[in-house]
Amino acid sequence: MHISKKFAIFAVCFGKIVQNLRNMLFSEIVYGPIHSRRLGVSLGMNLMPTDGKLCSFNCIYCECGFNHPFPHPVLPTREAVREALEAKLQQLRAEAVTPDVITFSGNGEPTMHPDFEGIIADTCALRDRFCPNAKVSVLSNSTQLGRPDVVRALMQCDNRILKLDSAITATMRAIDDPVNTRLTVDDIIGYLKPFNGDFTLQTCFLRGTLPDGQTVDNTTPEELAAWYEAVRLLKPKQIMIYVIDRATPVKTIEKISREQMESIAAPLRAEGFNIQISA
Repeated sequence: MHISKKFAIFAVCFGKIVQNLRNMLFSEIVYGPIHSRRLGVSLGMNLMPTDGKLCSFNCIYCECGFNHPFPHPVLPTREAVREALEAKLQQLRAEAVTPDVITFSGNGEPTMHPDFEGIIADTCALRDRFCPNAKVSVLSNSTQLGRPDVVRALMQCDNRILKLDSAITATMRAIDDPVNTRLTVDDIIGYLKPFNGDFTLQTCFLRGTLPDGQTVDNTTPEELAAWYEAVRLLKPKQIMIYVIDRATPVKTIEKISREQMESIAAPLRAEGFNIQISA
């Protein structure tokens, strides 16, 4: 092979590696186990493409970066997911490693997968076979909860960790940049209410400036008042609030201090809500 062609191939491959490292993309269906600051020893599950992010949100803080413009995205089949998970669990058993949790997150919104319900059923069966004490968890941005099959699948899981980054629509759109530009906070709250509190609410608190110069801050008194009201309405069994922890696609957003996070949590803790802080 000609040296210039070899170099071109190397440059393309190296570029993809650097991009994946920068954006924390996951190159496998099953990855880890890794130590999650929120969940413990977590075996990760990626149902989205392995070469870019595919999500119904385009969050300014996402460690996977912004959405990739896939003309025809290729998702792993239900069979491929089951086989990959079974192989990994067999390997971990041989190594005497037991995960605390099997976590669906990956390179985008896992509930977008058309076979999500069947994949969750397979995962629960494999969990029962290999590591019955492990929890099955799904981190979701809540946008697909209008689908009955997604709700049925989530009800099979041990942990439904569902996002609400702001209770004010304009701020939610600025932070999460939904692909569905008509999505409102009322839509998300309407999706969450039927769970009757049987879920974990997750919120990322941040502030900063967007590329267009717009200021975004979901820690202001107005923002917190609206968020507290939503929490009291939804009554989640647990709340996870966290701050940015890795490189973000928008570089001008700031990490909130631990002290401010404790202050945000204090009023709800005083009312008896179970709040976990990752800061």
